Amino acid sequence: MKRSVALLIALVFGIGAVGIAVAQTPTPAPAPAPAPATTPAPTQKPADAKPKPAEMKMKAKNAQGTVKSASPDSVVVAGKEKAKDTEWTFAVDSKTAIRKSGKAITAADLKPGDQVQVRYMDHEGKATAVAIQVKPGANAAKSTAPPAEKK
Repeated sequence: MKRSVALLIALVFGIGAVGIAVAQTPTPAPAPAPAPATTPAPTQKPADAKPKPAEMKMKAKNAQGTVKSASPDSVVVAGKEKAKDTEWTFAVDSKTAIRKSGKAITAADLKPGDQVQVRYMDHEGKATAVAIQVKPGANAAKSTAPPAEKK
């Protein structure tokens, strides 16, 4: 009886030692299977593409207000954000679409007092205008004199 108990303990100990040794042996990573040379890789449709983290941060935002000043490379707009008066300075580049009465204009054509709606993106800590739309009749509404008649 003592002998069978000792044999059983030795057997359990041996199995445990082998199990530990197997568990510590590193398993080589399986090599990736090469793709057949005749089958082209499937192309991913843009709709299926997941946005990259940097693209997810770059969502377009909107602001609206009155032009305070404009130059060929920037526009300063005063408006309200969350019921507080605020002022934005938007960078303008060759990709910025600026429209007034359906016609393309430049940032230099913007005048102080123009009512605008700006679609912009934060790019490297700078608000860059993607599109600026001048609201029709914004400056005309400030004028109290009736329009002159042509004869």
